[in-house]
Amino acid sequence: MVNLSKLEEIKDLRTVWPHEALDFTPWLSQDDNIALLADAVGLDITVDETESSVGDFNVDIFASETGTDRKIIIENQLEDTNHDHLGKLITYASGKSADVIIWVVKHAREEHKAAIEWLNNHTDEKVGFFLCEIKLYRIGNSEPAVKFEVIEKPNDWTKEVKKSDSANATQQQRYDYWVAFQDYAFQNEQFAKNFNRRKPSMDHWMNFSVGSSACHIAVSQIQKRDELDVELYISEDKELFHSLLFNRDEIEANAGLKFDWRELPERKASRIVIEKSVNFGDKNQWNAQFDWLIDVMLKMKKAFKKYL
Repeated sequence: MVNLSKLEEIKDLRTVWPHEALDFTPWLSQDDNIALLADAVGLDITVDETESSVGDFNVDIFASETGTDRKIIIENQLEDTNHDHLGKLITYASGKSADVIIWVVKHAREEHKAAIEWLNNHTDEKVGFFLCEIKLYRIGNSEPAVKFEVIEKPNDWTKEVKKSDSANATQQQRYDYWVAFQDYAFQNEQFAKNFNRRKPSMDHWMNFSVGSSACHIAVSQIQKRDELDVELYISEDKELFHSLLFNRDEIEANAGLKFDWRELPERKASRIVIEKSVNFGDKNQWNAQFDWLIDVMLKMKKAFKKYL
C-alpha cells in the first residue's frame, strides 16, 4: 500500500517572506513567479518596474499585458485586507492610468471582497480589478509551494487579442522578432540579471533601462535596410552626452566596441549607436543576431554605467 503524506497549509506567510518590499515583491517580480499569478488571473504579464513611483508613493509592481497596451499594477499585502491598502490601490490605479489592478493578499475580508466586486460593476468595462489570496503549502519537510487563488475578478473577463488582425507583414515580423529575441535572451543568466523583460510590440524599437532616468538602451530593427541598431539614447541631456564624449576613448576601450557618436545639435535627444547588417528574412539567422544583441547590450551597459 502506498503511504500518502498530509498536505499542510503554512498560515504565516512571513516565515517565507519576512518583508513585503524586500522579500515578497522581488520574489514575485521574477519571471517564473509572476507567471504563476498570470496563470491564475488569465493574463500574460510582463513586469516593467518594481517600486514604481506614483507621486510621493510607490506601487509594488508596475507591469503590462504582453502583446497589448494594457497597463497593470500589482499591490501586495502579506496581511488581511484593510482600508489603507484599498485606498492605495485606487490611488496607484489612477496615477498609472491602469487597465488591470491586482491586489495580492494573505486573506480577503468580506467587506473588501464586496468593494472589489462593486468596483468591477461600476467602472469602465476596459478596467478590471482582481483580488487574489496567496496560499502556501508543504508536504512533510518539503519546500513550500505557492498558489494564487482568485477571490474576485471582473465579470465576463477575456483576454485581448495579442496580434492585431490588421497588422501588415512588416509589423507582424517585428512583433515575432521581439518575442523570439526575449525568449532567447532571457535564457542567458547574465542578460537576465542586467535587463528586465519588455512588452513585445509591433514598433521597430524596444527600450531597456540602464538604471538612469536620463538615458536608456534602445534596440531597433531597421527592416528596409536589413540593419540592427543598438544605442544609448539620451533624451534631453546634452551635458551628459558631452561628458560621455569626453570619456569616449575609455568607454570604447572598456566595451571593445566603436560607436557612432551623434550629438544631433538640432534636436533635444542625442544617440550613441552601433549598427550591424543582418538578414531579417532568414529566421535561421535570428539566434546569431540575438547573440550579437546580447553581447553588445551587456558590454554597453557595463561600459557606460560608471559615467551615468
